[in-house]
Amino acid sequence: MEIIDLKDFLKIFHKPPQTYNEFINTTSVRLGSQLRPLKQYIKEKHIQTADIKLLFENIQNRDEYLTRFYNLSLMMREDKLILSNIKPMKNRHFDNNHESLCKNLIRNIHYKDILQNTKSGIENIPTFIEMLKDLYLKNIIDYKILTPSSLFYQKNGRLGSVFSSYYFRASILNPYLIYSLNESLLKGTKIFTPTLGWSSYCYGFLESHHVLEYVGTDVIPQVCMKTKELASIVAPEKRTTIYCKPSEDLFKTMDFMNQYREHFDVVFFSPPYFKLEMYEGKYQSTERYKTYEEWLTGYWEQTILLCHHVLEKHGKICYILSGYGSENTKEQYDLLGDMNKITKKYFKFQSQQPMYNKNVNVTKHRETGEQIMVFTKL
Repeated sequence: MEIIDLKDFLKIFHKPPQTYNEFINTTSVRLGSQLRPLKQYIKEKHIQTADIKLLFENIQNRDEYLTRFYNLSLMMREDKLILSNIKPMKNRHFDNNHESLCKNLIRNIHYKDILQNTKSGIENIPTFIEMLKDLYLKNIIDYKILTPSSLFYQKNGRLGSVFSSYYFRASILNPYLIYSLNESLLKGTKIFTPTLGWSSYCYGFLESHHVLEYVGTDVIPQVCMKTKELASIVAPEKRTTIYCKPSEDLFKTMDFMNQYREHFDVVFFSPPYFKLEMYEGKYQSTERYKTYEEWLTGYWEQTILLCHHVLEKHGKICYILSGYGSENTKEQYDLLGDMNKITKKYFKFQSQQPMYNKNVNVTKHRETGEQIMVFTKL
């Protein structure tokens, strides 16, 4: 399996050093789709020379920040790779940030898709790697880096807080959370997931001692390929099958429907949120269904019907979601209410509990936060 090490990660952003005068005279500030000369922007916003020199030093010493980021978010530690060696979280105490280093394997093998290729669907905001490449390679500074609050954080040695707060990264569920859910709540033996969750679901479920078989589908080819490879390493003795197809299309695929009729005891996923994260590929649900209502009917209800078909009697369907909206627009979607309403047409409600998680930068979760929903098939 291809893993990016620190040396190769630093190479992505390598550029010969430049003088302060070269920096001042060649750098632009990005405001949406516009670029403005840095010298002009400094005058307009009355930015202090000391603040610009501090940013310049941070740019020249980029390897210091990039190494910290790699060690925290991409470096894999051996003691966090075998999830079954870690005591699972208990029911009613599920925290997506507990044992957060367990996410690093997933972030590493999918780093381009998670940090660069997946776009924000609501706000015009650069992805994390797009911002870093602009800053370190192209002499382009996003205007948010020069706001008073950002400059304050930089003066206090917290440049990383600026980057993590303002720039988009695709969200992932911790595979340790998935492992804990199955060990402490679901106890499934044959698992189906209508998305792959950046391989996190497969990894977490295969680490559970309960699980004998895992089947999942997704529409991103490289995610499907890497999930197959990861499964062959994590649990080669367990039966794993990966499809590369939209879940709503599997509902119309007779071979799949016949093979897996009432086959699984657990279905699990965190569904893609309408218009929140825009993944690559023409088969994404938000590409196929342009309005929220079309998406609920065409994607969500068809996927729920698929889940009902493949679940055995008294089997569980579990998903994690919340309502969300944009800070800068009036768009709001009651995903929790609307999606649960459809699910209750086909399944019996069993339980609901909160999952602690940090807010994604463009996500403003409502007071309910992210919820772990469990339903059963009668």
